[in-house]
Amino acid sequence: MAEEVVYRRMLDWLEEDIPFWDATSQLIPPGREALALVLAKEPGVAACVEEVAHFLERLGFQVKANVCSGQGFERGSALLQVRGDLRKLLQVERLVLNILAHACGVATLTRKFVEAAREVNPKVRIAATRKTLPGLRYFEKRAVIAGGGDPHRLSLSDMVLIKDNHLKCFGSVGEAVKAARRAASFSAKVEVEVSSPEEAVEAAKAGADVVMLDNFAVEEVVKALEYLRREGLRDKVVVEVSGGITLENVAEYAKTGVDVISVGALTHSARAVDLSLEVMEVKAP
Repeated sequence: MAEEVVYRRMLDWLEEDIPFWDATSQLIPPGREALALVLAKEPGVAACVEEVAHFLERLGFQVKANVCSGQGFERGSALLQVRGDLRKLLQVERLVLNILAHACGVATLTRKFVEAAREVNPKVRIAATRKTLPGLRYFEKRAVIAGGGDPHRLSLSDMVLIKDNHLKCFGSVGEAVKAARRAASFSAKVEVEVSSPEEAVEAAKAGADVVMLDNFAVEEVVKALEYLRREGLRDKVVVEVSGGITLENVAEYAKTGVDVISVGALTHSARAVDLSLEVMEVKAP
C-alpha cells in the first residue's frame, strides 16, 4: 500500500512538470528505446532507490538497482540502470534526479552525524525532526533511516510532544505532563520539552516518557543527567537533546550519555548529492 501512495504522489509531481505536453521531448521520433544510467558525481549514501525504481517500473521501464538504500557509493557509481522509451525517460529525468539527489543528501548527512556521535557513544540515536518539506516527509524520513538515523515522530498523531508554546497554557511542566497522561491513549508516549535541569526532574516525576533538553549547553546537559540520577529517575526516562546540534559539537553532546540527539538540519539543511542521468545508447524502432 505504501508503494501505491508513493507512486501516486510522484505521479502528481510529474503532472506538475508536464501540465500539458513536453515541448522538447516531442521532437524525438516515437519508438526510440534508450539505455540510461543514474550516475554519482560524488560519493554518498543511497536512499529511496527502491521507491524510485518502483515508480519507473510502473511507468513501463526496465530498471536495475545497483545499490540498496543505506549503502554507500563512490564517485562514478551507477545507482540505477534504466531501459525504455526515450521520450518518456527524458520526461521523468528531472523528477527522478531531484528526489534521489535530495534523499541521498539527507542520508549522507545523517550518516556523518551517526558516525561522529557513535564513535564516543555507541548507543546514542541520531533522530530527525518534523522540519521536513511538505510532500517530501516520506522520502526525507526514509532517507534518515537509510543513513542510520531514527525518524522520530512521523506526524503529530504519533505521540504527545509538549513544547514551549503548549506549556504557556499550563502552570508548570508537571501539570502539562499530568494533563497529557489523562488525555492520551495508553499506547502514546509523552515527551516534554524542558528549559532547565530542575524541569527535567519535574517532568520525570510527573510521568513523562521522554524529556527533551532543548537548547541546553553541554554543561547543562551533564547537570540535568546528574539531577535525574540523584533522584533515581535516570533509568525511567529517555533523555533527548535538541537545538544547536552540529557536526562540530555532536560528539560532545553524545559523550554526556544522552539517549537521543535530534537534529533538524538532517532534513532542512542537507545538501543534495550531485547525480546525473546519462543516456548510454539509443535504438531505432
